[in-house]
Amino acid sequence: MTFYKWSELIPKLPKKGIKMKVVTGERVQMVLFEIEPNVEFPEHSHPHEQMGTVLEGKILLKVGDEEKVLEAGDVYIAPPNVKHSAKTFDERAVVLDVFSPPRQEYK
Repeated sequence: MTFYKWSELIPKLPKKGIKMKVVTGERVQMVLFEIEPNVEFPEHSHPHEQMGTVLEGKILLKVGDEEKVLEAGDVYIAPPNVKHSAKTFDERAVVLDVFSPPRQEYK
């Protein structure tokens, strides 16, 4: 068994305004995103199943043809190979995503 503390993980900076901390297992991966206000994740897709929850703030999430404002406590699922995008509003957001299988580029 392996243990981690989010506060002790070194963040990666994939894009201006986004910090991410990654924990990867054999078949699943958790990514904690800290997203500054008014930051956009452009539309993209990947072969990984993705689910997540908003821990703080709000995001606008689009998955396929559906679009919804998600707040702290909301949970979402983006199936594999379905285009999706997200953006924050005038406040920062903290989002925890889970990917299966793990995304190699996030390791």
